[in-house]
Amino acid sequence: MKLAVVGGGSTYTPELIDGFARLRDTLPVTELVLIDPAAQRLDLVGGLAKRIFARQGHPGTITITSDLDAGVRDADAVLLQLRVGGQAARNEDETWPLECGCVGQETTGAGGLAKALRTVPVVLDIAERVREAAPDAWIIDFTNPVGIMTRALLQAGHKAVGLCNVAIGFQRKFAALLDVTPGEVHLDHVGLNHLTWERAVRIGGPGGENVLPRLLAEHGDAIAADLHLPRTVLDRLGVVPSYYLRYFYAHDEVVRELRTKPSRAAEVAAIEAQLLDMYADPALAEKPELLAKRGGAFYSEAAVALASSLLRDTGDVQVVNTYNNGTLPFLPDNAVIEVPATVGASGTAPLPVPPLDPLYAGLVANVTAYEDLALEAALHGGRDRVFKALLSHPLIGQYEYADALTDRLIAHNREHLAWAR
Repeated sequence: MKLAVVGGGSTYTPELIDGFARLRDTLPVTELVLIDPAAQRLDLVGGLAKRIFARQGHPGTITITSDLDAGVRDADAVLLQLRVGGQAARNEDETWPLECGCVGQETTGAGGLAKALRTVPVVLDIAERVREAAPDAWIIDFTNPVGIMTRALLQAGHKAVGLCNVAIGFQRKFAALLDVTPGEVHLDHVGLNHLTWERAVRIGGPGGENVLPRLLAEHGDAIAADLHLPRTVLDRLGVVPSYYLRYFYAHDEVVRELRTKPSRAAEVAAIEAQLLDMYADPALAEKPELLAKRGGAFYSEAAVALASSLLRDTGDVQVVNTYNNGTLPFLPDNAVIEVPATVGASGTAPLPVPPLDPLYAGLVANVTAYEDLALEAALHGGRDRVFKALLSHPLIGQYEYADALTDRLIAHNREHLAWAR
């Protein structure tokens, strides 16, 4: 079984490698290729990856290359985890929207649109080259904004599934609070990527007892603290929103906070510099504890589970990003939603979900419309398309803001946007 990781020079790759090593019975990888144009980073990350495999006794081979076509050739699955423009571009995404009083975040609002415009053309080019070199390969997208990226891939006819670590993070946290194994926890997880709610937490299977009321009663303070939301919000809703919902439910408060501290991109850049120094140590043969501060918790477990289901045709249920196909009847079939789905060699099939309360359905429909317009802007360019996408976003929604943000977005990303040069 051959897997390729595009963006293999990421400082987060050792988390993925550790998962491949620990869970080799679930996903028996024989060849792993790390692909990245940043040769120096790739050398450091690749060296540590090989030492992790050796330390844990994994028999598979790891190779590194900057040659995308050679790296993905004959792969069974290709994981995408790239960041066009690096942390420098992310820093812009997170800071300039604040000047207009809008949240600065790399996947939500104006910052998310900037990232999508830079990234969609690159991801589609990579996918076309994968289709040529490995026509049967599955593409697993972890590149943000995952919903828009997955929609772009599926719309272009690629064998693709989007993956996010929010659901598995909640599953692991709830399992710990309930003192059960993660496999016993089944979530009623519904919405769009980075716009989801846990409406039920069931023990023992999809039809098991819903223990969410007990979780909120006994552990509501801890859950609310993790989400940076008041406990009263959780109690009144009776659900657990994704931590990304704070950008919607407490937008102005978040903007005030973000204006008074360094961007997350600056924090991550500092962490990455330390990590790369650690990776250069030939004695290091395991992922360092500092990596946990980099983000993406449990990504490796989610990636292993998804790749195994697709390649070994397990037919189990996982939370993925995939076509709606009638699951949420108020959305088009080709909208990409994030819900539990049966996963196997033929792809993904979303499970039926109970009707979505108007409080959530309205926001989901609004953001879906924004994602449609964002993808149009990413595929076809043009100032007017960017403006319309920003105007449609519920965190922007005013023509004065949308106008100003359009000009700033294009100016800051001109080198990455072929149509704007």
